[in-house]
Amino acid sequence: MLQRVVGTVVRGLRGPIINQGDNIEEIVVNTVLHTAKVEGFSIEDNDIVTITESVVARAQGNYATIDDIAADVKEKFGEETVGVTFPILSRNRFANCLRGIARGANKVVLKLSYPSDEVGNHLVDIDELDVKGVNPWTDVLTEDEFREHFGYKKHTFTGVDYIEYYKELVEAEGAACQVIFSNNPKTILDYTKNVLTCDIHSRFRTKRILTNHGAEKVFGLDDILKESVNGSGFNEAYGLLGSNKATEESVKLFPNNCQPIVDGIQAKLKEVTGKNVEVMIYGDGAFKDPVGKIWELADPVVSPAYTAGLDGTPNEVKLKYLADNNFSHLRGEELKQAISTYIKNKNEDLVGAMEAQGTTPRRLTDLIGSLSDLTSGSGDKGTPMIYIQGYFDNYTK
Repeated sequence: MLQRVVGTVVRGLRGPIINQGDNIEEIVVNTVLHTAKVEGFSIEDNDIVTITESVVARAQGNYATIDDIAADVKEKFGEETVGVTFPILSRNRFANCLRGIARGANKVVLKLSYPSDEVGNHLVDIDELDVKGVNPWTDVLTEDEFREHFGYKKHTFTGVDYIEYYKELVEAEGAACQVIFSNNPKTILDYTKNVLTCDIHSRFRTKRILTNHGAEKVFGLDDILKESVNGSGFNEAYGLLGSNKATEESVKLFPNNCQPIVDGIQAKLKEVTGKNVEVMIYGDGAFKDPVGKIWELADPVVSPAYTAGLDGTPNEVKLKYLADNNFSHLRGEELKQAISTYIKNKNEDLVGAMEAQGTTPRRLTDLIGSLSDLTSGSGDKGTPMIYIQGYFDNYTK
């Protein structure tokens, strides 16, 4: 018998350009079946198909205008000065959201975290804080103080001075803008008791702290466009979180109600092939860039929906640990047989076992989401669906 020489195989699938109203389930199923036929591979149990969130949202027509955002902000805050806290520094992710906020407000106090936002976009290098004797945990800086210490800084990759850029966006919408720098959620309450907190992963903590310390109105980006405004798109779970710039006057929201979609694709593939294929929708992967220091996860979650077989974390042993420890006295075929037998008989739950140390302690959906995001890229590769085979196989298969 020929021995298998390939483990996991990942394919980026080219499908049609997807537009509003398209049947995303049908398109994914047809693309998978067509690719398998053309490329000559067979669909197997435990294969995985992943779909990028943007094409799902496009098919759903889940869009909103800057005016829709403004109407929701106005409805929630009225004439009050709005404290906009902890936004990420991104033209794609936040600029149009900020324009909508400013359009719905008279005055904005913009509180930026420093030296970086929560996903690692830096306003200033942390070493410069040390040089100037600035403590980011305790010191509150005005815009003038920040400039005095650090001058004008352009972002490493985008070439944008975000302080200037965000302030100009707010003022262009006719609202007054004051910029402050602080990492303490409570600081904003010295300026206004009405806060729109724009952080992603720390939003629950920020809201709790503000509410417990006298804020009058506290909303997050996840509360804006939670429901439709004037017929707009919306996201009942995440609001504006996970949105992207679509046009100069609109945003594409994170896809809504995704579970029926992944379950539907799984059922259709089962019907046609008889195989149980796992399905997930993915957004940003959850990896960190060591040079730009950016943590990729600007979406509220890596995967808004996935089929049941993708729940949990990997249950794997470390081959090199077994080779160096348990079976260090063996070589060649004997070593291979010993490791294979060990894997076949491994415990259902290896949490805490020495044999599992060094394996990646992350959820399957986060690992597969990162794999998918890196495969599809964020540009013009044109592969919004990823087909993964052999992901759940091990050395013995």
